[in-house]
Amino acid sequence: MFRFLRGALLPEAACQEANNNSSRYENLFKKLDLNEDGRVDIAELHVGLKALGIPLGRDAEEKIFKTGDSNKDGQLDFEEFMQYLKDHEKKMKLAFKSLDKNNDGKIEASEIVESLKLLGINISEQQAEKILQSIDADGTMSVDWNEWRDHFLFNPATDIEEIIRYWKHSTVLDIGDSLTIPDEFTEEEKKSGQWWRQLLSGGVAGAVSRTGTAPLDRLKVMMQVHSSKSNKMNISNGLKQMVKEGGVRSLWRGNGVNVIKIAPETAVKFWAYEQYKKLFANEDGKIGTVERFVSGSLAGATAQTSIYPMEVLKTRLAVGKTGQYSGMFDCARKILKREGLTAFYKGYVPNILGIIPYAGIDLAVYEALKTAWLDHYASDSANPGVFVLLGCGTVSSTCGQLASYPLALIRTRMQAQALLEGAPQLNMVGLFQRIIANEGILGLYRGIGPNFMKVLPAVSISYVVYEKMKQNLGIA
Repeated sequence: MFRFLRGALLPEAACQEANNNSSRYENLFKKLDLNEDGRVDIAELHVGLKALGIPLGRDAEEKIFKTGDSNKDGQLDFEEFMQYLKDHEKKMKLAFKSLDKNNDGKIEASEIVESLKLLGINISEQQAEKILQSIDADGTMSVDWNEWRDHFLFNPATDIEEIIRYWKHSTVLDIGDSLTIPDEFTEEEKKSGQWWRQLLSGGVAGAVSRTGTAPLDRLKVMMQVHSSKSNKMNISNGLKQMVKEGGVRSLWRGNGVNVIKIAPETAVKFWAYEQYKKLFANEDGKIGTVERFVSGSLAGATAQTSIYPMEVLKTRLAVGKTGQYSGMFDCARKILKREGLTAFYKGYVPNILGIIPYAGIDLAVYEALKTAWLDHYASDSANPGVFVLLGCGTVSSTCGQLASYPLALIRTRMQAQALLEGAPQLNMVGLFQRIIANEGILGLYRGIGPNFMKVLPAVSISYVVYEKMKQNLGIA
């Protein structure tokens, strides 16, 4: 992407780097100072970089300005521009050295593989060569400091983990089923407080996303509990029944609990993930992909255990009739009085069992899609971009849901059994056998239509809100 820096714009840089830095910066500054007033504003930066073939996007451009604009006047003069590039090059030098494992002054495919493996990302040497090709300007299949510096000159990333962070699965995707592997944060993010800002952004995005898709979520629960061969509830008549029974507001019944549980679940999952990683880490403090998956699954199970009573409340409120419960606390009080404490953990076993296929398939499909993209499309850049990552995340989450859905249906039926008059109180195995006998295999997928319908809007809403929250919290 940045090969022009070694050609038309920066022909002297490779030969006389030490002496020509100022003229190199000045030459580049002139290319961006479109109105030649000695200052570059963000509009000029956007247009200038686009004209030079470096479309970074608003987030990256704003991050450059926030870092470089020392007097906060909304413009970069030449001194600020030069100081930003000098400071940025120092950070890029440290990143380069962290990849250059044998200290020979160049990065090779094997070193890319080793570095990514330490961050929990496994790729082949052929895939690493694809990454090198996007940076390698002279065709040697190795990257020296000049090539590295020129390629990442305007990339606002500050270290190697940030440079490759686009390969990590993000908390931005919230489809209402928080069973995914938690995100990780670097030591720098933990010290700066950026970790809680990202978690807060993800939490708010999840709350807005779940609220926006709540009618489909409640419809899914209603179809899981009430739909059968004799009662063929579909999407259209299901929505009509809910509106007829309780009005338009009833479409959001149970959503309050679904939103409230985001905060404690996220907090417990993040804390537990860090503890499990320490438990499985080797003597050097490093952790492999398998250990990372096990840690994430256990963290998910720990979080689900801590908030599971709220899952029961959500289901009971969703399938309850108008006036049956005045709210979350009234629902909890009535369940405790009539059924005892154990009622708050009905369906717990299938819920916990569902984490393993969901998280495993979600992670496996996500990695497979990223690998396929890297193999077939990573010719000019190793960065897949926002839409590719959102696509990978949406497909992988959908596949994870498809695999774990029967367990989710069993869980919901067990949670709601006490509300169904005359229905036997079956355990997981008994309920599974009864559904297969009466409804066949398709009976295990009741409600999957609205469940899939909510994925795309949920992902879209959560992404937009997540980006806006990041901007407002200063982490765009």
